[in-house]
Amino acid sequence: MDKTRIKKIATWIIVPLMGAIFVLDIVTVALGNAYCKPWTPQKETFTYEYGNDRIHFLNTANSDAILIESNGRFALIDAGEGNNNPRRKTAYKGYEDEVRAYIKQVAADGSGTAPPPFFLWAPPGGVILGTHCHYDHIGAFHAIITDPDIKIDKAYFKQLNPRTDKDYEIERWKIDETYSQILSDLEALGVPVISDLPREEFAFGDFTIKFFNTVTPPELDGEGENAASVGVKVTKGERTAFLAADITKSTGLEQLLGGQIGHVDLLKVGHHGYLGSSSAKFLKQLSPEVAIVTNQLGKVYPNVKWNLTMIAKVPFFATYDHNGIIASFTDDGRIVLTDRIHDY
Repeated sequence: MDKTRIKKIATWIIVPLMGAIFVLDIVTVALGNAYCKPWTPQKETFTYEYGNDRIHFLNTANSDAILIESNGRFALIDAGEGNNNPRRKTAYKGYEDEVRAYIKQVAADGSGTAPPPFFLWAPPGGVILGTHCHYDHIGAFHAIITDPDIKIDKAYFKQLNPRTDKDYEIERWKIDETYSQILSDLEALGVPVISDLPREEFAFGDFTIKFFNTVTPPELDGEGENAASVGVKVTKGERTAFLAADITKSTGLEQLLGGQIGHVDLLKVGHHGYLGSSSAKFLKQLSPEVAIVTNQLGKVYPNVKWNLTMIAKVPFFATYDHNGIIASFTDDGRIVLTDRIHDY
């Protein structure tokens, strides 16, 4: 068979397939918009009308920076992408300035004793967690840790395990160098680093926190750094959220954790809604009422939209398109979403 005929056959197959995917994407977005109506966020005003137990999903494009707030305590789960990702060969926008500014806006010392522009992360200091060592999750930590106006009380960083990682993550992505830089920054400031993550849940303000995948199972050796992702379950009363970092089916981590997590009300979709995340089985096991994707809607893979809308029937919101989202856990047992949090 000559090459011209092969190209024609490939075109006949690929063009209809791409057309079908495009139509599927439109259908799932339209259906998703219909599901979203009862959850449509109101614009955030920072008046705390829904209380001060909140999860802030910052807009850092397609990277993760999530601030947990409860009764004056703050924990930053990942920090977003910084300006020096070794994977990127051309200029791009990092988000360390936006994350630092947001922390200083929301977690400023309210005592009135420290004049502007000095800010203090509310006493006894903030907590940080790096879910895994990909730069789009921990790249901006260097700028945050070394900012003199931000106080950090302790840091949770699971030890980097080369057995888990793929060769290119070390050789080309330099994840070991990013990890080492953060540890060096923390050591220089005397911030204790907890690498043996607690397995039992613990109190954090009015929330309780539980880590999942505190030790990467040996059967995931070689699956890549996403397989090391630490999931975080946040609970207040009967309401629960699960922050899925880059947990995916493709690494085998969804299969291991799905039965352990249990039902949640709010899901932070794993791996920014890319291929391999949020399988139908995983969504069924967690059965969330609403989902947040740290990305823009157009970059969420069609199969993920399909699983969320057509199978699990879960409304979902993209942080980029809403310029950040806050989920407030009210004292009367509701979860209220507000958005446009970076407009202030």
